[in-house]
Amino acid sequence: MSLVYDRVALIGLGLIASSMFWAMKRRSLAGEVRGYARSSQTRDTARRIGVCDQVCDNLQDAVKDADLIVLCIPVGAMGNVAKEIAPVMKRGATLSDVGSVKRAVIDEVAPHVPDGVHFVPAHPLAGTEHSGPESGFESLYDNRWCLLIPQDGPDPDAVARLRALWEGMGANVDLMDADHHDLVLAVTSHAPHLIAYTMVGVADDLRRVTDTEVINYSAAGFRDFTRIAASNPTMWRDVFLSNKEATLEILGRFTEELFALQRAIRLGDGDHLHDYFTRTRAIRRGIIDAGQDTNLPNFGRGNEIDKKDQ
Repeated sequence: MSLVYDRVALIGLGLIASSMFWAMKRRSLAGEVRGYARSSQTRDTARRIGVCDQVCDNLQDAVKDADLIVLCIPVGAMGNVAKEIAPVMKRGATLSDVGSVKRAVIDEVAPHVPDGVHFVPAHPLAGTEHSGPESGFESLYDNRWCLLIPQDGPDPDAVARLRALWEGMGANVDLMDADHHDLVLAVTSHAPHLIAYTMVGVADDLRRVTDTEVINYSAAGFRDFTRIAASNPTMWRDVFLSNKEATLEILGRFTEELFALQRAIRLGDGDHLHDYFTRTRAIRRGIIDAGQDTNLPNFGRGNEIDKKDQ
């Protein structure tokens, strides 16, 4: 791959940003990558493990002269950070983000984008339950999707350039409308996370089942719930508050489906249950066929952890 950007600024140095750095360096997609995090401890950790060519102690220093600035922070903080960096973003630069909500981010960030700066929101559909600069790895985006959400009248060259970066980092790229994105993600990510948080909370509240039993006798389904529920609490708080309408719509539909299953169980309607589970099983097979997960034992997650630790 060839150079896409001379200078990139990563604001926030968690899993997504650190993985972007390693993925960019793997294929020499950026000349220099600067990073910044609010926490001095995070900055020290990033310096120690070599995340970013330069870790700045000042937000403006990281952004100055950057050709691409990527906001890798909770969506609730993006508006204020965009306002803070607006005076130092150079003309012709591209501002992007990695937030899993798009309409709220656009509403908060767009008013602060200076003339001559191209705002191209993005969302890489990749991650783990781990956070912090030490959790990143270069293959996180391989064969995963990254959605770009160009605004009205975007500069085609800016969109094409950002697309080239994500493709160079291993991702498949598609374009999508902001409101449709938020509805799709409410189905595929946001509501499942809330359900996982709820199920783990139910186990915690059900005092007839001891903590030791929950931990020692966890079947694969509950273990997956706990893996999802271990995700960054600040990030997910902001996601649900920022994508309120779409998440509530999907949760309403989920409740209707749940009531139908409750009724089938109560009435002993095995045909309904079998038909329902057959249809949902086909969706899992489709995900595997699309290369978005593996049918290896334990979903191959032990292998992924091994690769990350190497």
